[in-house]
Amino acid sequence: MRVRLERLSLNQWTTRRWSVAEAVAGCVRHGLPAIGLWRQNVAEQGLDETVRLVKDAGLRVSSLCRGGFLTAPDFEADNRRAIDEAAALEAACLVMVVGGLPGVVPGEPLGEISRDLPAARERVAEALALLAPYAAERGVRLALEPLHPVYCADRAVLSTLGQALDLAAPYAPETVGVVIDTFHVWWDPQVFEQIGRAGREGRIASYQVCDFLSPLPDVLLGRGMMGDGVIDFGPLTGAVAAAGYAGDVEVEIFNADVWAADPDEVVATMKNRFERLVVTRV
Repeated sequence: MRVRLERLSLNQWTTRRWSVAEAVAGCVRHGLPAIGLWRQNVAEQGLDETVRLVKDAGLRVSSLCRGGFLTAPDFEADNRRAIDEAAALEAACLVMVVGGLPGVVPGEPLGEISRDLPAARERVAEALALLAPYAAERGVRLALEPLHPVYCADRAVLSTLGQALDLAAPYAPETVGVVIDTFHVWWDPQVFEQIGRAGREGRIASYQVCDFLSPLPDVLLGRGMMGDGVIDFGPLTGAVAAAGYAGDVEVEIFNADVWAADPDEVVATMKNRFERLVVTRV
């Protein structure tokens, strides 16, 4: 099965300067069928207005980002709100960045923290057990996203696709799936085995692509346009396709230079690189 442009989705963070309304209009202008939305942008636009804009434009919502940070003491209320928002938007999934070690806050100096990594992972499992039934009742699919190990302390104690699949295993695949993000999984020597497993289990909720820059300009902002880094997209995309995934493919880029560029030029480049590097090698 080939991945084609009719499955290409613009993750809103790639054109961070655009509001929801501007991003929706940009998708229409560039002939893109889907958009990945971020909750803070949806809040600025207004949930009801975002729902209207997306529906009027005839777009699919490939994902809503993000829920998670399940190791924080006050995780439950915000995640229930996120699930409700995903339901209203009819998003294909709610991306879950599960959180790091308790007490470690991204970008802030260390204070009182827990260094017990196994306990943090157990805390994530316990939180998921609380949220999964709520998501199932609302028809929302939670998508666990393993992040590159460099983010283990502050953003995600899930570092591999295998770990995410193990955590998802107790739940129906339509309730808890996984995100395969090339930036986060390309390095994993077991990635192809685990992509196959994810396909057999029906767990692939989202496939996100961007490149891994070398040297990294910044730990968080080291995502590049496809072709600007070290990732070989053909084998990864081929494995995802062979695993049976037929959903949208999002381009999600965190990069200061990309954000500073003209968003229309970014989308045009994104489409070109997607066709050359992601599609034609499948």
